[in-house]
Amino acid sequence: MTEKKVEAYLDNGATTKVDPDALKEMKPYFTEKYGNSESLHKKGKEAKKAVEKSRRTIADTINADKKEIIFTSGGTESDNLALKGTAYKNKQKGKHIVTTKIEHDAVLQSAKWLEEQGFEVTYLSVDEEGFVDSEELKQAVNDRTILVSIIHGNNEIGTIQDLKTLAEITHDYSNNAYFHTDACQSYTKTELDVEKQNLDLVTINGHKIHGPKGTGALYIKENTEIDTWQHGGGHENGLRSGTLNVHGIVGFAEAAKKNHKNKQKNIQKMTQLRDKLIQGTLKKIDKTKLNGPEGEKRLPNNINICFNNIEGEALSGYLNRKNIYASTGSACSSLELEPSQVLKEIGLTDQEANSSLRMTLSKFTTQEEIEHTLKELPGVVNRLREMSPL
Repeated sequence: MTEKKVEAYLDNGATTKVDPDALKEMKPYFTEKYGNSESLHKKGKEAKKAVEKSRRTIADTINADKKEIIFTSGGTESDNLALKGTAYKNKQKGKHIVTTKIEHDAVLQSAKWLEEQGFEVTYLSVDEEGFVDSEELKQAVNDRTILVSIIHGNNEIGTIQDLKTLAEITHDYSNNAYFHTDACQSYTKTELDVEKQNLDLVTINGHKIHGPKGTGALYIKENTEIDTWQHGGGHENGLRSGTLNVHGIVGFAEAAKKNHKNKQKNIQKMTQLRDKLIQGTLKKIDKTKLNGPEGEKRLPNNINICFNNIEGEALSGYLNRKNIYASTGSACSSLELEPSQVLKEIGLTDQEANSSLRMTLSKFTTQEEIEHTLKELPGVVNRLREMSPL
């Protein structure tokens, strides 16, 4: 009898499979309700109705008003719009921006580009667990500051920042600054409430929460001054031109609704599996350590472990042969051979950073996948250490 092949997909921080219910909701908008949402005829109105229903659904998941949600193609576009749109709209008030050294590349590269356009950017450091020092933020913000952008749940090490405190400091220490957060990794996996946390701009996307790829949104608090950087037909209140991805938006909203409804159940499940994988790995394999914080300070689906004396890329490759799929860092920069900037910022050496592996779970991750990983991982690590001791 052939043994059942077990696959362990542990790269949900890169992307997730589409929820079957989201796919079901999307299907009619490919072949039946396929109108352009800006068209005035029946097909167009049908599509428009679906878009506005989805807008309200997503707004409800973060305690926002539907008119404060702008649909985009994903987290990268939302981050670019948040930084560039607010910077140029508010440059007469000041040209100073504050962010951190552990942001997603969509924020860091946008900040770098804005520096080339004459803006001043302050990059905050973090401690050994990846947390921003609130005192350093207080020292950085002044009345020339027009935007502070700090990631919510870090995409590599899972650190969950205290948005409420950081946003309060931003607004208390500058009369002109807006507070933005990239919440793509944290959305529906921890608390995200724009009213309670006093947020002005929030980036979210669909494919990290079992929605389709190519979908995202930017929450823009009412009366926030922001300009477009994508011109055309004036869609999305003039802020994001382009024919809307109606079927994608519908799938995004369905995935968000399901995750939000079952958030505590999903968090509990992912946390249990996360801790089992962390504890099992550290126990079974010597010379290993967890990168980032423990417990509730960490995203429930994130594991990042340093396996000293081996290359993370090699480890990922050998695990692939065992049908275990993980990554060495952010998927958006995974082709880079340089050590992870995030891991270096929390104090790891280049060698330690290059010896680290990120494993990320989802609500669909099973006990069987974790057990398969814990069964195969020690042997792979030991073999690599024997082959190429560093």
